[in-house]
Amino acid sequence: MAIEVDYSDVAGKKADCPEGCGMCCLCQPEVLPEERAFFRTKYPKMMVKSKCADQHFALAMKKGRGSCVFLNGRRCDIYQNRTTYCRQFPYHFYISDRIKVELDLSCRGVWTGKGNDAEEEARALAQASERRLTMTLKEASSVYKEFYSICKETGVMCDVSQLRMSVSENLKNFTNLAYIAKAMDLSLEEPKMSLERVTADSKFDLKNLTEAAMEASLGSMGSNDPLNVPVYCDPKYNWNMFMANGNTIELTVMDDDGDLHHKGFVDARDIELKEPDENGKKVLADYISILNGRDSFLGNVFYMMDELGYEDDMANSYYGALCATIIDLLWRASLLDHFFGTGMGAEGMKEAIIFYDMDRLDAPTIGAFV
Repeated sequence: MAIEVDYSDVAGKKADCPEGCGMCCLCQPEVLPEERAFFRTKYPKMMVKSKCADQHFALAMKKGRGSCVFLNGRRCDIYQNRTTYCRQFPYHFYISDRIKVELDLSCRGVWTGKGNDAEEEARALAQASERRLTMTLKEASSVYKEFYSICKETGVMCDVSQLRMSVSENLKNFTNLAYIAKAMDLSLEEPKMSLERVTADSKFDLKNLTEAAMEASLGSMGSNDPLNVPVYCDPKYNWNMFMANGNTIELTVMDDDGDLHHKGFVDARDIELKEPDENGKKVLADYISILNGRDSFLGNVFYMMDELGYEDDMANSYYGALCATIIDLLWRASLLDHFFGTGMGAEGMKEAIIFYDMDRLDAPTIGAFV
């Protein structure tokens, strides 16, 4: 009997693999147990232990920080034998108490409107990974069951469908900085927050909101390891890396050999948090709608609730996390505008999402990506 998978996020969409991009090859791919024999036999020096906490076998990266060693001339030397991880990109199977496919919007190939039918590809990938998906679902379902039980015991439980519906009804409001500022304040002040009480305050403190957004973005850039910092693959497929040292952000471009080339500095405090124009707000609202439907976003909210000891109501945690995500994205959009002149219109928001979404999908959750 086939496993049940929610394909709603990929239904009606297409996924292309633009020649010369190679963005996905900057993510160190895991080598599954059933794939290791091939690499041990054919390429014994190309398989290494990953640097992450849950060490696993992975393909080596050029100079330990660049693209995959098998990417040459922006083409894969072992394309027919590439790992399951490589085959699945840009699809992510997120497992909570169910299985849902999520599309990585950092992949430029999902923005072209060309390529293969995304749902067909996702279904084929799910069928090929049915055993792993089924095993992980049993484990994740148990974790979610325990989480919901704790939420009920501590009195912080909410109806998730109602939370999502309330956000859907206020999508346009969430593109307004004054509204976001008020929502963030209420998520910290009220014992059980409701969006019905949120009204945009024209006298909101933009400086405080900018600082909150800046801190969130700097946290993701505060590493000297290119494998762990945000990457922006621009329209010409340059791999732009952003690294922060204190408040100073350095922009470098990584070449195909794994070497970094300095392009510029900026003091993060000089980046002003900007609001998108009307066309930009439409793109942002569409992205907020996607986030609101992602089980991995919900899983990240649950992870933070667990980390903080279930002190806040689920509604406060959900709305607060959504607001924090939006201002992080908008600050990155403002950063791109500083370096590349991308603006805050529809194109600028699209570029910011391409810059941001891979990191959003990489946030910790109480579920698992397979």
